[in-house]
Amino acid sequence: MINGPPIYCKTLSAGTLTVTPTTGSQSLDSLFDIAERRNPKRAFLFVSKVLGRHIPIAPSVMRSTYRQLAQQLPPDLPQPVLFIGMAETAVGLGAGVFDEALSLFNNAVYLTSTRYAIAGELLCEFKENHSHATDHLLYRPADPLLRARVQNARSLVLIDDEATTGNTFINLLTALRTEAGLSQVEQVVTVTLTDWSGNAIKKQCPLPVTTVSLVQGDWHWQPRADAAVAIMPDVNVTAIGSVAIVGKQSWGRLGMASAARDLGKAISASASEKILVLGSAEFVWEPLLLAERLEQLGAEVKFSCTTRSPIATGYAIESVIAFSDNYGLGIANYIYNVAHQQFDRILLCVETPAQSVDPALLVALQKVATEVEVVVYE
Repeated sequence: MINGPPIYCKTLSAGTLTVTPTTGSQSLDSLFDIAERRNPKRAFLFVSKVLGRHIPIAPSVMRSTYRQLAQQLPPDLPQPVLFIGMAETAVGLGAGVFDEALSLFNNAVYLTSTRYAIAGELLCEFKENHSHATDHLLYRPADPLLRARVQNARSLVLIDDEATTGNTFINLLTALRTEAGLSQVEQVVTVTLTDWSGNAIKKQCPLPVTTVSLVQGDWHWQPRADAAVAIMPDVNVTAIGSVAIVGKQSWGRLGMASAARDLGKAISASASEKILVLGSAEFVWEPLLLAERLEQLGAEVKFSCTTRSPIATGYAIESVIAFSDNYGLGIANYIYNVAHQQFDRILLCVETPAQSVDPALLVALQKVATEVEVVVYE
């Protein structure tokens, strides 16, 4: 049963969002808050309190969330099972659910969609129509075994942070069955933290669908007639940047069977330290595993990420740091809810060379922590 108030209502400058939960095991307040998008296509954003993307949280909280979702997966899914995490927000969530589900399936593979064109064979493309960056790319794994698992997949587990209409899942599924030619798929599972799409996915999908989430319900947006139209920065870029990606592609963009757990191996921590570990853009999973290891050493660790998602300050967003991306695409990136806090140490993890980090970001982080270190693969 849902705990807490039956209806969640938040009035923003552009309108009022009302959420009515129907089923689930957690209170809405424990899972998310609301913010305003700088996006004329959709004015509101569900800001997760358990995702570690826009609000820094403990890695142990994130791990618990992965476990709760993975425990709801049907254990008898036909194999191979292809898990797909949606860029950029759910690449870590997808990897975490996959990691927790490895005990259930011995023939599985994890892929993430990406907005960074890389050297590799494209599997398919699909759209996230309401997003600030609509285009998603999926690549075939380079490893022959993982490539075969993708091509012969009989079950799909599609993972995103939330579903409001279900359209992005349908767009992805259509691309996988047509453009990618995954003709052997028998079952589909959608996994989200919060699912507001009703039965939309099941109604539109020609295959059997199981929906997994922590809370389900309905939402209604009532716009203000006199609200100003949001101006969105130009972050809808899917391309190869001028800065080379030097980090190992072992965490999902080109397929993953198990985590490498080898980023920042020489980094240690003491129980008295307050540490913030930052992933960057889609490079999230290995940084999170580093954060988990430091937390297990006894440090007070929080995890968060840089993002290209343009969000207005206020409501769930208490502070923002803006800077230029480290991939050489010339687009704005942001870190939310960090600038008003204090840490002993910040570890900024990137898959590009250390010198690709915008100096303005380092200056901003040095106001928040005594020590700031850029972590890259050796």
